[in-house]
Amino acid sequence: MVPRLLLRAWPRCPVVGPGAPRRRLSAGSGPSQYLQRSIVPTMHYQDSLPRLPIPKLEDTIRRYLNAQKPLLDDGQFRKTEQFCKSFENGIGKELHKQLVAQDKQNKHTSYISGPWFDMYLSARDSVVLNFNPFMAFNPDPKSEYNDQLTRATNMTVSAIRFLKTLRAGLLEPEVFHLNPAKSDTDTFKRLIRFVPSSLSWYGAYLVNAYPLDMSQYFRLFNSTRLPKPSRDELFTDDKARHLLVLRKGNFYIFDVLDQDGNIVSPSEIQAHLKYILSDSSPAPEFPLAYLTSENRDIWAELKQKLLSSGNEEGLRKVDSAVFCLCLDDFPIKDLIHLSHNMLHGDGTNRWFDKSFNLIITKDGSAAVHFEHSWGDGVAVLRFFNEVFKDSTQTPAITPQSQPATTDSTDAVRKLNFKLSDALKTGITAAKEKFDTTMKTLTIDCVQFQRGGKEFLKKQKLSPDAVAQLAFQMAFLRQYGQTVATYESCSTAAFKHGRTETIRPASIYTKRCSEAFVREPSKHSAGELQQMMAECSKYHGQLTKEAAMGQGFDRHLFALRYLAAATGTILPELYLDPAYGQINHNVLSTSTLSSPAVNLGGFAPVVSDGFGIGYAVHDNWIGCNVSSYPGRNAREFLQCVEKALEDMFDALEGKSIKS
Repeated sequence: MVPRLLLRAWPRCPVVGPGAPRRRLSAGSGPSQYLQRSIVPTMHYQDSLPRLPIPKLEDTIRRYLNAQKPLLDDGQFRKTEQFCKSFENGIGKELHKQLVAQDKQNKHTSYISGPWFDMYLSARDSVVLNFNPFMAFNPDPKSEYNDQLTRATNMTVSAIRFLKTLRAGLLEPEVFHLNPAKSDTDTFKRLIRFVPSSLSWYGAYLVNAYPLDMSQYFRLFNSTRLPKPSRDELFTDDKARHLLVLRKGNFYIFDVLDQDGNIVSPSEIQAHLKYILSDSSPAPEFPLAYLTSENRDIWAELKQKLLSSGNEEGLRKVDSAVFCLCLDDFPIKDLIHLSHNMLHGDGTNRWFDKSFNLIITKDGSAAVHFEHSWGDGVAVLRFFNEVFKDSTQTPAITPQSQPATTDSTDAVRKLNFKLSDALKTGITAAKEKFDTTMKTLTIDCVQFQRGGKEFLKKQKLSPDAVAQLAFQMAFLRQYGQTVATYESCSTAAFKHGRTETIRPASIYTKRCSEAFVREPSKHSAGELQQMMAECSKYHGQLTKEAAMGQGFDRHLFALRYLAAATGTILPELYLDPAYGQINHNVLSTSTLSSPAVNLGGFAPVVSDGFGIGYAVHDNWIGCNVSSYPGRNAREFLQCVEKALEDMFDALEGKSIKS
C-alpha cells in the first residue's frame, strides 16, 4: 500500500480569491525577482525543529488493535490479539529497542525518512495512477487572464520567482500559527530573527506557533526521479537555467534564468511560449514520454538503451530542467475531464518523472501533477498557493502585453531523440499498456451544497470527521461492510517528518453507520446526534495523535523495515491476514483546502478500492472519487450524498428516510 496525496496539509494563510483587490503589475521593465522578502530567513527554524518521536511499543499495539476492531469478527480479533501480545513481549520488543538506538545515532533526521524514501524509490509499479496525484488551480479571477499564453507566461514567471525567493532565503518560513494575532506579526518576526537557529523553534513555540519542516523544498526544482534497476534515484541539478516545455509530445527548452541568475524578461518568455504554441510540427510517431509511465525496471532498461543511442545530452536537459511546463492543445469540458487530463492525460505530453509538471490547457485550465517520492503535500501546496497568488495579484504580463521582438528560433531549442527499433518497440508497448490501464479508471465528483464547515462547527462537530463518516456510511450502504480506510496526515511539525495515517474506521463510526444505514427508524434524532458527536470526538483524537507522530502505521512499518534490513525472520504479526487486510486500503482518502485549489485527485491504491479526494468548504463539501472495474464511483458518490443528507437531517432534528 502506498500512502497518498497529501494531504492533511497544515493550513496556510489565505491566498487570493475572486474578491481580491485589483491587481498591480510589477514595477520596472522586468519582473520583480522575488515573491516576498521575509525578514526571517526561510530555513531559520530548520535546525531546532523537534525530532519525530518513536511511539511507545505498547501504545502502537493498543492503537493497532483499536483500528482492527471494526474490521474483524471476534474469532479473528482474538487471533490478532495473540500475535500482538507475542510481538510486544518478544521480537517486537527487541526490534523497537534497535530502532530507538538507531534513531539516537541519527539525530539529523527522522526514523521514518530513510525507510520512506526506500519504499517509494524501490516500488517498481508505474508512477502514473499508483503514486502521482494532481491539484488543479482555480481559474484566474479575471477571465481574460485565462488565455493559455497569458496564463502560461504568468505562472512560469511566478514559479521562477518562487525558486529565486526560496534559494535566496527570502521565502517566509512555513509556520502553522495557532494564534496568528500573536505570532504572525512583524513585531514577532523582528524579534525571532535574532534568536539563533538552534533555539528559534522554542521562541515560536512560546507564542503557539509551530514551524514546519522545509527540507523537501529544494527538490521542487531542477529535479527528476531517475529509473534504475531495483531502486530509483532522485536527481537535482540546481545549476541548470532552462525550462522544459512539452507540446503535442514534442520537447522544447529555453533559458528562464540568465547567466547572472536573473529571471529572463516576461515578454521574452511570452515570445518563446508563443513560438512553441505556433509550431506546426506534428506529434512524434513514437512519443518518448510514454516511457515514464512504464514499470520502473522496464523503463530503467530502456533508458540505458536511450543513453547508449546518443541521447545523453537531450535526457540530461530533460532531467535537469527547472520544471516541466505542459501545454495542451484542447479546452477542458468539465470537472471529470479535468481530473482525467491532470491525473494522466493521454501519456504523450507529460514527463511523469519530473518533480512536478505544470499543465495548462487551451482554455487556461491549470494544474500541478507531481511525483510523490521526493516530498509530500505541504511543500507542493505552499508552492501552489504562492504561484496562484503571485500570478493573479502581481501578473508579469497582461492579455494586452506584446511579446518581445526576439529571435525565438535561436533561443528555443527543440530536442530530438534518436530511437532504435528496440526503443520504438518499447514505446509502442508502453503506449498500449498506458491506454489499456487508463480505460479502466473511472472518475466522478460531487458538490454537496446543503452546508459545510460553518454549519458543522456550529453543531460542535469536526467537519473532517463528518466527511469521513459519510464515506463509512456510503461503503456500508453500497457493499454492506466496514473496510480498511486510510487518511493521510502530515508530520511536517517534526524534522524530516513525512506523513502518518489516520484510521477513520472505528468502532464508533461502525456503530453510527449501522444506525443510519440499517435501522434509522429505531433511533431518535438526538441519539443519532450523540453517535455523530462520539465519532467526531474520537476522530479528533486520532488526528491529533497522527499529527504529533503518535499513530501506529509508521512505527510498525519501520519495525518491519528494520527486521528485513537486519535479516530477522518476519514476525508473525506481519504474516497475520488481518495485517494484510488493514494495509489493503479500500478507502484511500486525502483532503486539502485552499482558495487556490479547484480540486485534487488520485487513483485508488488497490484494484478494488476508491481514491477519495475531498474538501469541506465553508458552505459546501466537494468530493472527487476514482475507481477501477468492480467498484462504482458514481454509485458510491450517490451513497455519500445520501449519508450527508441523512446526517444534516438528523442535526436539524428531522427523521431519517430509509
